[in-house]
Amino acid sequence: MLLNLALNFIQASAPTDEITQVYSRMSGITRYIYENLAAVDASGAVDYTIPGYITLALIFVLSAIVYKLGFAKTLPLWQNAIIYIFLFLGCIMLTFFAFFLPMVEGLIVAALILIVYKSRLWREKREEQKAVAK
Repeated sequence: MLLNLALNFIQASAPTDEITQVYSRMSGITRYIYENLAAVDASGAVDYTIPGYITLALIFVLSAIVYKLGFAKTLPLWQNAIIYIFLFLGCIMLTFFAFFLPMVEGLIVAALILIVYKSRLWREKREEQKAVAK
């Protein structure tokens, strides 16, 4: 909601060329989300609520994947819930950074690197178990 108010304020006080300038400064994936998923209501005002929530959800999911692949340990359920609550709160701040910094792109790269690392680690353990079994 705060994001929607901020973007509506920017839109209401900025001419179209300034909106274009803001779009040109945005990072790639975030710009794509905001350009293609913004809704226009009957009065002609652009509503950026849905793209804001989509960006937040994307950042949270990617952050959770990076956390799970790189840093997570087996913990009780209540401790995991606390960790994910604080992860979500941190992702709200990352969403504001994602406007002009490549946060989503960085999280995608981090997730891909960790996926490759974990798959190679899993494959090495499997080959080691086969060698011990022989």
